[in-house]
Order: sequence, then structure tokens, then C-alpha cells
Amino acid sequence: MSKVDTKFKFTKRKLESLKPADKTITYHDTVTTGLKLSVSKAGTYTFFIYRKIKGRPERIKLGNFPSMTVEQARISGSDVNAQIDRKNNPNDARRAELSEITLKELFDDYLELHAKPHKKSWRNDEMNYKNHLSHWNSRKLSTIKALDIKRLHNKVEKESGGYQANRVHSLIRSMFYKAIDWEHYQGNNPAKGVERFVEHSRERKLEAEELKAFFKAVSEEQNDVIRDYILISLLTGARRSNVLSMEWKELHLERAEWVIPAEKMKGGKEQTLPLTHEAMQILKERKPNKKSKFVFTSNGKTGHLVEPKKGWVRILKRAGIENLRLHDLRRTLGSWQARTGASLAIIGKTLAHQDQKTTAIYARLDNDPVRESMEKATSAMMNAGKQGAEIIPIKKQAK
Repeated sequence: MSKVDTKFKFTKRKLESLKPADKTITYHDTVTTGLKLSVSKAGTYTFFIYRKIKGRPERIKLGNFPSMTVEQARISGSDVNAQIDRKNNPNDARRAELSEITLKELFDDYLELHAKPHKKSWRNDEMNYKNHLSHWNSRKLSTIKALDIKRLHNKVEKESGGYQANRVHSLIRSMFYKAIDWEHYQGNNPAKGVERFVEHSRERKLEAEELKAFFKAVSEEQNDVIRDYILISLLTGARRSNVLSMEWKELHLERAEWVIPAEKMKGGKEQTLPLTHEAMQILKERKPNKKSKFVFTSNGKTGHLVEPKKGWVRILKRAGIENLRLHDLRRTLGSWQARTGASLAIIGKTLAHQDQKTTAIYARLDNDPVRESMEKATSAMMNAGKQGAEIIPIKKQAK
């Protein structure tokens, strides 16, 4: 059997004549330094440069023939040789890219090493990541550019407003700074130069003339989890994350109270929130699910409702109400408390505000005046809506 000539000038015709054998054969180009072609048993033709770099042999893949032509392989090979002559190893960058972590891996580290130990609002970070950044889970950090973040920033602003867009921007910016500190990432922070939206103090709330249509639209919502979640959000004025993750063990229905544990509170202090008559009716109507500890259950990973965006849009469309966000329900309860004569201290305790100027005042208040104020506000909203008083019977009919 004649010996195979493996050293020759690479040409298209010559390479097309090469046939796979019972083992991989490597051919050597006599024109471009280090340029070689391997032909595997399976018939894969691969161009590569083989050189010693700092005394170590390195194989640097260029591409596959015939997708990569001989001319392209020579150009690419010459570029690789130039890098090697400058004492650079092209494989170093490739190895770094392969070992680089994904955004999801960075967030997992960020949550466990930074957010949970140091931030009371870490659950907000968790929710913002899941709602707005999780579609980038598998992306390597170096593939996320400033333009990507700018486009995402604009998208969130259109869907959820400038405030929410800025919170998402703050999260990813903080994540990249941590990645740099932890040596997960060698580049510049791509979120650093993205201009944030100007945040204006929002005063939107449900007005008296909107309440009838709102209550009617809510009562007609066929998804009872979303329907009851929205009503409890309005009637308690609690933060969205707290209502979404409400657990049966936190509810003390015998004394009409909801005790939100400190680890779920923004200020890190347990809050005892009175439950009004209307809120009690809704909660008693819901049957504890033996499969879930949560009040507003979901089949998702968390086990509870996470983002009722579609249901909220349906309700607003039926009610003919525009520019109202879920967080505005919290502001609505506070505004109706003010209308019915509640002091700022009472409102602050109801909504668990962290304003240091009022904390010292309302921290000494017990829940009796808070309950009285919430009952007055709820009654006023129901009366203004006229149909509000019938909301529980309507809910029963809708099931």
C-alpha cells in the first residue's frame, strides 16, 4: 500500500479529492505556516493552525472545508500567525469565553452572596430578574452590550413605566459591578452609560367616578385567583410582593389580622395589618389548597401568583380605565384614608412607610385606630362605587 502524501499546496481541487479513511488523517499546507487540514473517519474536514506558543503546542481551529474556502483559511491562518508572533495565544480568548459564566449564573451568585445578606428588598430583585431579565438566562456576560440594555430599558418603560425600567437598570448594573469585583467578568459595565429615565412622583389612584366600573370589571373576572388578589391588594394597601406571596399561616382570621413576617418586609420589621370586613369575606371564600401554602396559588415554580399582567389588562379594558397600575391600588387606599380623616401617622402605619420623620410617631400606635381608618376608607370606596358593597355576592356568581 502506497504511502499517503500529506504535505502539499492546498487547492480546492486537491482537497475535494481527499477521501475519509479508517482513521483521522492530517494534511499539511506548504504555503501558509502551520496551516493543516484534518479529515476524520466521519468525513469532517477541519482547517486549523498548529504552532508552538511559549513552548506549548496549540491547535487553533479556523473552520470546516468546504464552508471555509482555501483562500479564507489562508487569510484566517495568517491572522492567527500574526497574533502568535505578537506573543498572543488566540486560544486564550476562546477558553475565557467558554469558561465565562452566564447571566443566570451571575444572578444566582448575586442573590446568595450580595442581595439576600445585605438587602431587605432582595425579593424585588428576584421578581425584577424573573420578569424582565430571565430571557437572557443563557447569555454569556460578554455578549450583553450597552445597546441591548438600552433597548430593554426602553421596552420596560413602555410596558411598566420609567420607575420600573430604572429598577431593572439598577439591578443589572449592580450585577455587572459585582461580576467585575468577583472576577467573573473582565470588561466594562455595559449598563454604566445607559441614561436613566427621569422619575416623577406618581399620584394616580382610583377616583370616585371610576370605582363603580372598576368593581364591576373585577367581579366579572373569571380567574378567581387574579380577581381576589386585586381586591385584597386594594383592601389591604399591602405591597405587591407581600400580597402575591401571602401564606395561610400568616393569616389570623379569628382576630382579623395578617401578620407579614420581617423577612418579607422592605424595612425588615414584622407588620400586623388589620383585615377589614370585606377583606375577611374574600379570604374566607377562598379555600386553603392542601397542595399549596399560598393564598394566591399558581402552577409555576414559586407556587404562587407572580405577575397577573394579562388579567390586570383585561380588567382595565372592561372598566374603560387607563393609566392605572397595580401599585396604584396601594396609593388608592391611602388616599381614601386621607379623605375620611385619617392622619398621616395612621396612613403611614397602614402602608408600612419607612419615612424616618413619621416612623417614630406611628410606631407607637396600636392597630385599633388603623383598623378604624381602614374600615372607614373601605366603606367610603364601596359607597362611592355603589356596586362595591355587592362585590362578594357577584364573586360567588362568577365562579
